[in-house]
Formats: sequence, structure tokens, C-alpha cells
Amino acid sequence: MSGSPVDRLSDALSKLPGIGRKTALRLAFSLVDNRELSEELASVLSETARNVHECPLCRNLTLEETCEICRNTSRASSICVVHTSADQRSIEDTGLFRGTYFVLHGSLAPLDGIGPRELGIPALLERVRATGAQEVILALDSTTEGEATCAYIARALEGLSVPVTRLARGLPPGALVEYADSLTLTQALKGRSRV
Repeated sequence: MSGSPVDRLSDALSKLPGIGRKTALRLAFSLVDNRELSEELASVLSETARNVHECPLCRNLTLEETCEICRNTSRASSICVVHTSADQRSIEDTGLFRGTYFVLHGSLAPLDGIGPRELGIPALLERVRATGAQEVILALDSTTEGEATCAYIARALEGLSVPVTRLARGLPPGALVEYADSLTLTQALKGRSRV
């Protein structure tokens, strides 16, 4: 690896999602200028890389053998399926969902070699059977890949006699109908409710 340490640090930071070349360079200089912050960040990164792993039940990231949510037996009534641990965190932060989760770590993408096994879908089915879940909520992204993954999981769960639901979709508050795309309008029309 060639280049100055700042350039190498900048290159590494630019590999993070949402971090462009200029932001990465600004962050690199900031870290070089603040040795205390650099050492703290290096320590936290090292500890995280060594100790964080997937929960064997829900595939969320944890430091423990199983995550805190899976250990809480009062939360076993429903399972919310999400793409990423960040999605799980967003839903958990609402304080509205009191079930457990299952993290896929992606979407079905057969051309990239990502099939049901890579997403842990057989483990999800086993988890639904083992817990006797009363509902499976599909909280997946509204993208082509997310829709295909939802459809696959819904079909896979058909024989288990468990209700499968999806998050509501449609126009967000403050949105103008004129500027909404056709998928959003379609979902809004299908998901309409009585006033």
C-alpha cells in the first residue's frame, strides 16, 4: 500500500457508506490533528472487530452469546424481519415494537450469489416454528430486491400458519400527490384506510 498515512487513512474512510472523497480527507486530517480521538477510535474499532458477532437466534450484532432482545422471553410473540442491524435499531428506537427480530443482512440477489441460505431464511423458518410466533412482520426496503425478498419469505412461511404482515406504505406526511412516484401512489391506494 503506497501513499502517505493520511492518504491511506482517507482511502480507508472513503470505503464507508455515505463518505465521499472530500469528507474522508477532512475526517483523516481531523483524526491526525486529534491524537486522543484517534487513539480512542482505534481502541473502539479494535474491540468491536474482536468482540462483536451475530446472535445465533436473530443474526443481530451483539457482544453476548445471544442478544439482549432474544434473551427477553416476554418479547417472543412476533418476529420483525429486517435487512440490516441499522434497520433493527431504527425500529427498536421507536419503542413501539415489543417482539423479536431477524436480520437478513441483505436481500435476495441470485446473480451475486445471495440466496435464501445466505440470508438465513431456513433459520428464520426454524425460529418461527420453535417460538410459535403469532406474527411475522416484514419490515424490508421498498426496492425491487426488497419486494422480491418479501415475496419469497411470505411464500416460504405459507405452510406455517402464521400471519405475515408488512409495514404500511404510501404517501409520507407533507408529501404532494403530484410529485409522488407511481410505486408510492400504488401502495398508498392499496393501503388506504377509512377516515
